[in-house]
Amino acid sequence: MAGKTQKNFPASGKVRRHGLIPRFVHWLAAFSIFSLFFSGFGQMPLYKRYMLTEVPGMAWSGNFEITLNMHYAGAVLLMFIVAFHLTYHIVRREFDIWPKQGDVGESWLIIKAMFTGGQEPPSEKYLAEQRVAYAFIGVNVIALIATGMFKVAKNIPGVEMSESLIYVSTLLHTLTSMLLLIGIIAHLLAFAVPANRNLLPGMFSGLIDAEYARHRHSKWWSRING
Repeated sequence: MAGKTQKNFPASGKVRRHGLIPRFVHWLAAFSIFSLFFSGFGQMPLYKRYMLTEVPGMAWSGNFEITLNMHYAGAVLLMFIVAFHLTYHIVRREFDIWPKQGDVGESWLIIKAMFTGGQEPPSEKYLAEQRVAYAFIGVNVIALIATGMFKVAKNIPGVEMSESLIYVSTLLHTLTSMLLLIGIIAHLLAFAVPANRNLLPGMFSGLIDAEYARHRHSKWWSRING
């Protein structure tokens, strides 16, 4: 027991929630998705219309070729991240973030407790709402990659695609982009809830408050200290 306590408390009153690799992958994914949104909006084109190109140092944002190459680079990076993320956690058999049966109902109980001051159900390493959000964002990221591949394929010499397939893939690419954007905004807004702010340091240092973990993530706490 003493050995486990020492292992799980690398700093006084803290418990490690995320290792270096998951944190690095998280922020690399955030960077790649931001680059995709920025370059995607740049190809519409919005930046000349709304004079972002007039801002010092931002003239390049109105160049279609630059934003297109930026979009491709961001897409390649995102595909690598998804492949690495899945492989890393499957090999290590770390499935804490994967959705579980009953997560939607439990998420409702957690959200209701946040606003009413009631008792939340005991949670694992991740709250049920976090697992639902992970699934929502994950499905849209994969759909975004798949539809993006169709959009790239139509520009390859010798590849012929029907007008209807091009239309559907473009429509789905736009739809999943907007759904992903909504998911990310909701993810960020979740930290406006005071109870969730204790999780934020974990994405930088990997450590969160031990008392918070014991109280709100009691199932996980019991598992790592049992």
